[in-house]
Amino acid sequence: MSSHRAANQVIAPSNWALMRCPSCNGELPETVHMGRTDLRCTNCGDPWQVRDNTPIMYRDKWVQGNDRLMRHIYNALPSWHDPAVTYLLPVWQLEGSESQMRQAYLQRCEFSALQPNPDGTPLRILEVCIGTGVNVGLVHQHLPAGVRAEYWGIDLSDGMMAVCRKKLRKQGFDSVQLVQGDAHALPFAEASFDRVFHVGAIGNFGSPAKAMAEMARVAKPNTPIVVVDEQLDPSRSHNLWVKAWFKALTFYDSDPHCPVEAVPVGATDVLVEQPGRFYYCLRFRMA
Repeated sequence: MSSHRAANQVIAPSNWALMRCPSCNGELPETVHMGRTDLRCTNCGDPWQVRDNTPIMYRDKWVQGNDRLMRHIYNALPSWHDPAVTYLLPVWQLEGSESQMRQAYLQRCEFSALQPNPDGTPLRILEVCIGTGVNVGLVHQHLPAGVRAEYWGIDLSDGMMAVCRKKLRKQGFDSVQLVQGDAHALPFAEASFDRVFHVGAIGNFGSPAKAMAEMARVAKPNTPIVVVDEQLDPSRSHNLWVKAWFKALTFYDSDPHCPVEAVPVGATDVLVEQPGRFYYCLRFRMA
């Protein structure tokens, strides 16, 4: 995969017109004052800073409970995340690989079915909780030839975002638009994205139902919305080694499971799968 091909398919957004105030959903025209770019809501007047081309779209007081705890952990150990998933997860599960799990949920996102817009405008992909950016290159590989897409990634952790920026720059994907924000209040207009997916954090959210409702709100009609996180495969038996490691991995959650009960009302094509011993994959659409 070359940087040239990456630049042809994953492109930077020409503007931030789809962004909305997470407080009131008002529009956010750019303002420049003394060399600093801000986004100021036309409805409530709230200002939102932009740092290193990254809009900061949340208030610290919103982050409570498990959300605050996990943000501290991700901020403290961002560089350990990827090696742990790659090398330790197969040992803990006693099977499979990181690659097999990722390919399983990427197929459910149906990237290969994307078609160019008739008017030539790029498609938009949103990864909620982009983390260190591991999925960007994999999604790029799944995009059909001729499909140009803006890749948007939102995350709450400063530490993970810093690692993500470094990784994307090294891989030639520095056109990805990063936004720092809360998955419970996505700062985007309704029906903005052609694909929406989330991997590996919804189990520690204060409200998985609210987060999935937000993903559904910003997705275009009938877009596959894919959510992946921890669940010990309920169809199989597990030895003490596996149970102990799963318990350690999900220490923050008293009942780690696929939150199918929190899927928005009116969802269609709901599918729950288990691509790994420790992980479920939930897919649904909103008409």
